[in-house]
Amino acid sequence: MEILGVLLGVALLLGLGVVVLVVIGLVKAARAVGEKVERQEAKARRAVENVTLKAKSYTQTGPQGQISAVRLGLRTSLDGTRRVLEGAVGQDGQLGEALALLGRLDAHAAELDGELRMLEREPDAGRVAAKLPELRERAERITHSAETMRWAAQDRMHRFAADELGRLSRECEDEAGALRHWDTVSGASGTASAAGDSAGAGGGAGAAREAAGARRGLTDGRGGRPSAEELLGLADPVAKLAQRLRKPTTGPSAG
Repeated sequence: MEILGVLLGVALLLGLGVVVLVVIGLVKAARAVGEKVERQEAKARRAVENVTLKAKSYTQTGPQGQISAVRLGLRTSLDGTRRVLEGAVGQDGQLGEALALLGRLDAHAAELDGELRMLEREPDAGRVAAKLPELRERAERITHSAETMRWAAQDRMHRFAADELGRLSRECEDEAGALRHWDTVSGASGTASAAGDSAGAGGGAGAAREAAGARRGLTDGRGGRPSAEELLGLADPVAKLAQRLRKPTTGPSAG
């Protein structure tokens, strides 16, 4: 019975743990869905506000139209910079610092947008005319800062793309040279064979000349070796004997 009670306790603990995990998972999923819905609602609301501001800037005249134009320019600049930075931060981690600065800048822009919204509802035209230049100047500073970061990020991406393209082009040229290696090999082999042929021809001519010299020395007794007659001292007597034999005889036997 004690063992059965222990097993039941373990089973209850396991079941309770599973229930807790399921509840935690459902809460996290519901929270994620809620945050996603809130982001979508915020985007939709912001898009509607942008369209409304654009319409007011075109249709309304005077300070009201100017305020709408300032708010629209401020939102457009920040949204464009955020899209550029968020799209490139995955490839370049250094843009994360710029994205953090943009968040701080966006906080100032939200505060300024609230002031512009209140000024838009201000019935006193004199106060509107007095406050609008100052608020416009602040909006221009925020817009310029956002545009500076956006342009710098774009130039950085273009520079990295150009450097990568240059490296890729050099690698392609090196690979093309490696694929054409037969031109170098055939040229080198042709040069070597030509040199071998000329060396062989020169060697053959030299051997022929040496053979000819050797033959001349053997047949005429010159070429660096003395003949047998010269060694025995019979060269002159033999020559004289040959001359006497060639002379015509004038004795009685001639008649």
